[in-house]
Amino acid sequence: MDGNIYTKGIYTAKAHTRKTDRGQYQGYVILSRDEGGTPDNTLYEVEATSANEEEAFNEAKALAHRILGEIEL
Repeated sequence: MDGNIYTKGIYTAKAHTRKTDRGQYQGYVILSRDEGGTPDNTLYEVEATSANEEEAFNEAKALAHRILGEIEL
């Protein structure tokens, strides 16, 4: 599951989920910094896994908001 994109200045955070080897779901965020050249991407993972994809996606969206909230422009 993916699709939520959040931006702040030159930063873009996109929330995603993936299924783990143990049948759980984990949320993660790809943070991109675009200063006109090749974007610089960083992967952030939600530490906990979830039993369902919707819960993991909600955790990923919350992580995206926290990451962008900590960035000072």
